[in-house]
Amino acid sequence: MIEFEKVSKRYEGGHTALQGVSFEMSRGELAFLTGHSGAGKSTLLKLIMVMERPSAGNVIVGGQQLNALPRRQIPFIRRHIGVVFQNHQLLFDRTVFDNVAMPLEVTGVPHREIGRRVRAALDKVGLLSKEKMNPIQLSGGEQQRVGIARAVVNKPPLLLADEPTGNLDPALSADIMHLFEQFSQVGVTVLIASHDIALIRHLRRRVLTLSNGQMTTGDAMPGEEVLYGH
Repeated sequence: MIEFEKVSKRYEGGHTALQGVSFEMSRGELAFLTGHSGAGKSTLLKLIMVMERPSAGNVIVGGQQLNALPRRQIPFIRRHIGVVFQNHQLLFDRTVFDNVAMPLEVTGVPHREIGRRVRAALDKVGLLSKEKMNPIQLSGGEQQRVGIARAVVNKPPLLLADEPTGNLDPALSADIMHLFEQFSQVGVTVLIASHDIALIRHLRRRVLTLSNGQMTTGDAMPGEEVLYGH
């Protein structure tokens, strides 16, 4: 589902965010991306979302090489990638239902189908009873669940999460991670950028570790997973 082949990213001014990064993730795999602040995690995610282009190497997602992807095709690629942010990025002038419906409205999904899909996504994250509420009325954990529902309402084959539990207590963090595990069990590839080392250890999933732009662990092929602490 995701392939990085000796990928480097150098920004104007000379800063090298990634250098010679190679790894693969298979369909339905859940893995963590970790590393110190400034290690290159955000750049790696941006390359997958085609928000940035590599300076060298190949980035392949779902069999599609992204390096020279025409600009007009970028929205199509992004529709197949769900993204969960640390700060939710919800609109507080819209209901929970309307926030989750946004990706479907943008792509012109029929109104009746929008209702069915939004309620299915909210049911999956346990918030079906709160579809008419404003997000500001919800707890931090519930707001993050709304963000997850919005990310998966299009049924994307790939889900990226950038510090999704950064503002949550350990119990809520565990609940959110359990949701991600459920998505991977039905074939969604899930890559989670996180600093929550205790949670990563507990879940015992493959860990991709970046240090100064280089992959230091996790570059094993599927079936040879590198587990945190092993």
